[in-house]
Amino acid sequence: MIRLSRIGLILLLAVTLVTAGCGFHLRSAQTLPVGSSYVQVIAGKQTAPLEKSVLAQMQVYQISSGKAGLESEAASTITLRLQPEKLDRRLLSVFATGQVAEYELIYGVRFSATYPDGQQISKQFEVLREYQDDPRQVLAKSRELNLVLSEMRTEAADRIIRILSSKQ
Repeated sequence: MIRLSRIGLILLLAVTLVTAGCGFHLRSAQTLPVGSSYVQVIAGKQTAPLEKSVLAQMQVYQISSGKAGLESEAASTITLRLQPEKLDRRLLSVFATGQVAEYELIYGVRFSATYPDGQQISKQFEVLREYQDDPRQVLAKSRELNLVLSEMRTEAADRIIRILSSKQ
């Protein structure tokens, strides 16, 4: 019995050392860079859905944010400017009748951020999803498309927050 517990302890120690040695660490809530405590989100009408997703995700990560800058937070505010979003689709396959069967949705995001220390970054990226179209179920497919777009915006908002947090 004692021998088994020693082996187990040695095995646990080995696994811990290997995972720590390779750089693995548990992810915690997203945090802003040192010296930043508030994110001001500036967007136009074309990016309103993305702006809502970004603000909602910042609430999830407990990051103070809003559309207007706070005078009390002026020295520690990151200004995030969202550019117009872009949605494209690429044909992937067709039915034997020639109707489109499957698309790849391409959601393009561009933004810039200004940190309290004056550093500015501009980034762009794409979120991709495959979407199967069925002309016999138009109503259901339009609802599914709206859900997929919402999911893509949430993923884009998460990615924006990660980029802001890493200050890349």
